[in-house]
Amino acid sequence: MKAVVTGAAGFAGYSLVDALLKKNNEVYAILRPGSEHNKRFKPDTAGLHLIELDCADFDKIADFVQTDCEVFYHLAWFGGRDDFEVQKRNIDYCLVALESAGKLNCKRFVGIGSQAEYGVTQGIQSESLMPNPVNSYGSAKTAAMYLSKRRAGQLDIEWIWGRIFSLYGDFEPSGRMLPDLMRGLKNNEDFCLSSCRQNWDYLHVKDAAEAIIAIGTHGLSGEIYNIANGDYRPLKEFVEEVKLISDSDSAISYGRDPEPFIALQPDVSKIKRDTGWAPIIDFSTGVKDFLNDI
Repeated sequence: MKAVVTGAAGFAGYSLVDALLKKNNEVYAILRPGSEHNKRFKPDTAGLHLIELDCADFDKIADFVQTDCEVFYHLAWFGGRDDFEVQKRNIDYCLVALESAGKLNCKRFVGIGSQAEYGVTQGIQSESLMPNPVNSYGSAKTAAMYLSKRRAGQLDIEWIWGRIFSLYGDFEPSGRMLPDLMRGLKNNEDFCLSSCRQNWDYLHVKDAAEAIIAIGTHGLSGEIYNIANGDYRPLKEFVEEVKLISDSDSAISYGRDPEPFIALQPDVSKIKRDTGWAPIIDFSTGVKDFLNDI
């Protein structure tokens, strides 16, 4: 199978490309020009085609790929949570990527959304829940979801949307709580966190890559799928588990509830039912691997 992946050198994108190649697929990886992350790939890897192309030039993707492809995975997304102007542009980048999928005669377009589309909710987050985003990022993802679904129908391309919750693992960037915590604990640094009372869900990025492939292969056209572990519990339990595994002398104190109080309680029954996918990397194993690589 031939697949296109935008955002290919990113946190989730790299693991997706790696998983596709291991399944003997031919992958056209769209990379941000000049990014240090591009060095994660070996140019001579069998089946891998590296294409450096700015997101503003996604309309030229077909000119560089120059062959029909089966699936187009759109992961490229930029900007801060409330960087309105950049988030607004991300909607256009998604739609232009979809047009390029049409030029390549792709049968399927898989767009990657976020739990941020749900916003602040009470109870379980299932795909039938109406989006209620609380920031520009979630709002832009929601807009891209609705508009790309409509346009895919006009282009006669099968459309699937995956909503990622909270990933961890290989190449997770600094500035996020879990990798910063693990690095700090290894150096015996003390931490002051929020209350960590909210339920959270962690999925290893390699499991997420398999989930994205699963919905691209077996997901039902027109459907949205939560991409998460489904084993949610209070965030404090994850923090204490990481501290125990790290065998650190660090002190961790807990403060007030975060605002807004966003809890992750994803329902993953739909993706399991429709695709047969299930996560295989348990949290403790993933943390140990991460700590060994620091």
